[in-house]
Amino acid sequence: MRIPALVVALALVLLPFAGTATPADRPSVELSESQAGTGGSVTVSGDGWRARALLMILICGQSVPSRGVVGGTDSCANADGRAVTTDAEGRFRRELPVAEPPVPCPCVVHVATVEGAKAAADAVFQVAGHAVEPLPAEPSGGRLSVLTDTRLDGASGLLTWFGAPPARTLVLTVGNAGTSAVKNPVFHVGTSHGVFAPHWEEQQWRGTIRPGKKARIELPVELPGGAHGDYTVSLKYGGKVLAEQPWGVGRPSGVTLFWVLVFLVVPAAVFRAGMAVVDRVRPRRPSGTRGGRRGLPMAELSLRLPGLPGPKSSRAQPPPSASTLPWFTPDADPGTAGRLSTPHHDSPTRPATPTRKGPD
Repeated sequence: MRIPALVVALALVLLPFAGTATPADRPSVELSESQAGTGGSVTVSGDGWRARALLMILICGQSVPSRGVVGGTDSCANADGRAVTTDAEGRFRRELPVAEPPVPCPCVVHVATVEGAKAAADAVFQVAGHAVEPLPAEPSGGRLSVLTDTRLDGASGLLTWFGAPPARTLVLTVGNAGTSAVKNPVFHVGTSHGVFAPHWEEQQWRGTIRPGKKARIELPVELPGGAHGDYTVSLKYGGKVLAEQPWGVGRPSGVTLFWVLVFLVVPAAVFRAGMAVVDRVRPRRPSGTRGGRRGLPMAELSLRLPGLPGPKSSRAQPPPSASTLPWFTPDADPGTAGRLSTPHHDSPTRPATPTRKGPD
């Protein structure tokens, strides 16, 4: 009996602290005003979000918290949205300017994470003076809902590295929570880059999902050629976004390598082709020329450059005559003695040359 009594006493002691022991499990959004006109502002605060998470705050039309943003971010005033980062405890506070969404109300202030795990929360808000219209009716018959987390199957190949369009397969499991079967449902698959609105494409899944049953859905997704960066793949059915999946696409470095090679190889090839053409069409140089200029004869060159010996002739030289014998000087040449106009006097410094007398 003592143990149950001790447990009851301990529970009574801890009961007052049970409400403040843990924070809220789900993210929440609160507004300082439930209605404001264009040009005004409203303070948005939240709690229970992931710590240090980047959030986007938008005013969206044709939306209610129970159904979310029916038309996706295309129904929101994206140009007047604001971004905020939560603190270490998952709280935030941000002032938001009031702007009219592109579609009629009912409107909400929509807060969603930008990166990481997906989380969103809505708060009812009325834009004063903006039109109000009923929400689009849900599709009759079956009602599909996502049962498991979505994923993207596939991998990038070599062609994607050179700029080919990246492709994946969106895989998820949906269940029919309605009262009638859904036959050949038509889904809208959207791809968005960064904060831009998604681009939607219709894709029909062939098959029938009966009430209370589930089915595995596989839909192809393809991006434009050369796409890179952070993308988000969204799936919408019956005007409601069922799932979103982030997709990080790497940069096609092969395209950069290709253009680098083009700017290096093509100019080199053009240069070599041009040099080959010039070498073929230019006139041939005659023999004995260098650098396109006719060389000077060696005799003329020796005359222009004094101090250089003249060229040796390749022709045979005639034998020397008697008047040009090497052992006679010009003064002692016998052929020139009789032509002297003045008598020849021996030099006082040299002995006279003896004369040779004939026989008596």
